Amino acid sequence: MTKTRVFEIREEDEYIELIKLLKAANVVESGAMAQILVTEEQVLRNSEVETRKRAKIRRGEIIEALGQRIEVK
Repeated sequence: MTKTRVFEIREEDEYIELIKLLKAANVVESGAMAQILVTEEQVLRNSEVETRKRAKIRRGEIIEALGQRIEVK
Protein backbone atom coordinates (compact mmCIF):
# COMPACT_ATOMS: atom_id res chain seq x y z
CA MET A 1 0.00 0.00 0.00
CA THR A 2 1.39 3.37 -1.01
CA LYS A 3 1.26 6.09 1.61
CA THR A 4 0.16 9.44 0.14
CA ARG A 5 0.98 12.81 1.60
CA VAL A 6 0.77 16.40 0.45
CA PHE A 7 3.84 18.64 0.38
CA GLU A 8 3.29 22.37 -0.03
CA ILE A 9 5.97 24.46 -1.71
CA ARG A 10 6.48 27.77 0.05
CA GLU A 11 4.30 30.44 -1.52
CA GLU A 12 7.29 32.57 -2.57
CA ASP A 13 9.01 29.60 -4.30
CA GLU A 14 8.26 28.41 -7.82
CA TYR A 15 9.76 24.93 -7.33
CA ILE A 16 11.79 22.65 -5.05
CA GLU A 17 14.70 20.47 -6.15
CA LEU A 18 13.95 16.74 -6.11
CA ILE A 19 16.55 15.71 -3.52
CA LYS A 20 15.47 18.57 -1.23
CA LEU A 21 11.85 17.49 -1.57
CA LEU A 22 12.64 13.88 -0.66
CA LYS A 23 14.40 15.06 2.49
CA ALA A 24 11.85 17.76 3.43
CA ALA A 25 8.97 15.30 3.01
CA ASN A 26 10.78 12.80 5.28
CA VAL A 27 11.01 10.13 2.60
CA VAL A 28 14.72 9.85 3.41
CA GLU A 29 16.85 10.89 6.37
CA SER A 30 19.58 12.66 4.42
CA GLY A 31 20.40 14.31 1.14
CA ALA A 32 22.92 11.54 0.46
CA MET A 33 20.17 8.92 0.72
CA ALA A 34 18.01 10.98 -1.65
CA GLN A 35 20.84 11.15 -4.18
CA ILE A 36 21.32 7.38 -4.03
CA LEU A 37 17.60 6.77 -4.66
CA VAL A 38 17.65 9.04 -7.71
CA THR A 39 20.90 7.55 -9.04
CA GLU A 40 19.49 4.03 -8.68
CA GLU A 41 16.35 5.09 -10.59
CA GLN A 42 14.03 4.44 -7.65
CA VAL A 43 12.15 7.75 -7.86
CA LEU A 44 9.15 8.32 -10.10
CA ARG A 45 8.03 11.76 -11.24
CA ASN A 46 4.52 11.72 -12.67
CA SER A 47 4.84 7.92 -13.13
CA GLU A 48 8.16 8.12 -15.01
CA VAL A 49 11.66 7.46 -13.67
CA GLU A 50 13.46 10.69 -12.76
CA THR A 51 17.26 10.60 -12.87
CA ARG A 52 18.06 14.28 -12.31
CA LYS A 53 18.89 14.93 -8.66
CA ARG A 54 18.16 18.63 -8.94
CA ALA A 55 15.04 18.34 -11.11
CA LYS A 56 12.74 21.30 -10.47
CA ILE A 57 9.56 19.89 -8.96
CA ARG A 58 6.57 22.20 -9.32
CA ARG A 59 3.05 22.32 -7.95
CA GLY A 60 0.77 19.64 -9.38
CA GLU A 61 3.47 16.99 -9.76
CA ILE A 62 3.45 13.54 -8.13
CA ILE A 63 6.66 12.01 -6.75
CA GLU A 64 6.88 8.36 -5.66
CA ALA A 65 9.71 6.69 -3.75
CA LEU A 66 10.10 3.99 -1.10
CA GLY A 67 6.38 3.20 -1.07
CA GLN A 68 5.42 6.82 -0.50
CA ARG A 69 3.53 9.12 -2.85
CA ILE A 70 3.93 12.87 -2.57
CA GLU A 71 1.46 15.29 -4.10
CA VAL A 72 3.17 18.65 -4.53
CA LYS A 73 0.95 21.67 -4.02
